[in-house]
Amino acid sequence: MRFRCIQFFSAVLTLFVAQAAFAAAPIKIGALFAVTGPAAFLGEPERNSAKMVIDEINKAGGVKGRKLELVAYDTAGDATKAVQLATKLIKDDKVVAIIGPSTTGESMAVIPVAEKEQIPLISCAAGSKITDPVKKWVFKTAQNDALAVGKIFDYLQRHKQTSVAILTVSDGFGSSGREQLKAQAAKFGITILSDDTYGPKDTDMTSQLTKIRGSKAQAIICWGTNPGPALIAKNARQLGLKIPLYMSHGVSSKKFIELAGEAAEGIRLPSGKVLVADVLPNSDSQKKSLMAFVKDYQNHYKAEGDHFGGHAWDAVMLLKGAIEHGADSPAAIRDQLEKTSSFAGIGGTFNYSSQEHAGLGKDAFVLVEIKNKDWVIVK
Repeated sequence: MRFRCIQFFSAVLTLFVAQAAFAAAPIKIGALFAVTGPAAFLGEPERNSAKMVIDEINKAGGVKGRKLELVAYDTAGDATKAVQLATKLIKDDKVVAIIGPSTTGESMAVIPVAEKEQIPLISCAAGSKITDPVKKWVFKTAQNDALAVGKIFDYLQRHKQTSVAILTVSDGFGSSGREQLKAQAAKFGITILSDDTYGPKDTDMTSQLTKIRGSKAQAIICWGTNPGPALIAKNARQLGLKIPLYMSHGVSSKKFIELAGEAAEGIRLPSGKVLVADVLPNSDSQKKSLMAFVKDYQNHYKAEGDHFGGHAWDAVMLLKGAIEHGADSPAAIRDQLEKTSSFAGIGGTFNYSSQEHAGLGKDAFVLVEIKNKDWVIVK
């Protein structure tokens, strides 16, 4: 009898331990970031930020008693590799959601995988096509290029600069930006006098800028990510162009200033508020999150937290919010993400719905100018 009692309590104890272990099993979150390659200025701060915030969540006890486990891979900015790694995250690593990729081209390539496998994907890229039209399993945290274009055009309109030249990179991000520039021009009374492109690996854009100099453009708008825009800034300076130069939010980090050097002075661009967090009024709903992010990133990595790292921070926190509402399966997480409202993150205040998977409005951007190798808000 005593032996049977021991067996019974042993079985109960084993079951209890097994249940406890199961309850404590970490929730795996996948991530695809371009940590190396040309887009490393995007992917490295994204990877760093995702790791930082997940470590802090886990130190605080996790989410509903469960730790988060980040399974991150480096895509090197390669769309084919991103697809392969997305499949690996889903099939082998059994993640419940994927953050990233870093670029528009990679994100567009991975979307069919996420949709087919029914895994929530929160892209860190800016292209409007990522979520327009809405895809059931796809969300994004980077501000849409449509909003960025509107920010520039609104400023030009108010300052009666109605004739522009556009110079866009021939990749997914550049193509999306070019579409928005052309689509929104008439609404703001803007005329595009010159429409030219450059390749992602081009090292000299003097010919395109010389053509622009021959036009009557009152401003130049360059749409691309580093290093191309920095080269364009240098080429424009070498040519002695006096036409105001505007960049996209694709270069809103100190890396652009480092690459462009003295040629960065006076350039204006739309950016998330994180670059100027310290000068925002206390009444700004984002300021608390922005300052906490900047401070944490500085403490962890001895560098400034930027616009791009913020995309990953937002993605992790959005997933945390979904899991806090009881979602721990891909389908439940997707459903909860779609219910997100008034989340004040790094990129802006997010409001998702069944018709809106980008979640941000025009207040997500400020127009900034580079002065003395730093950012100031343009009024």
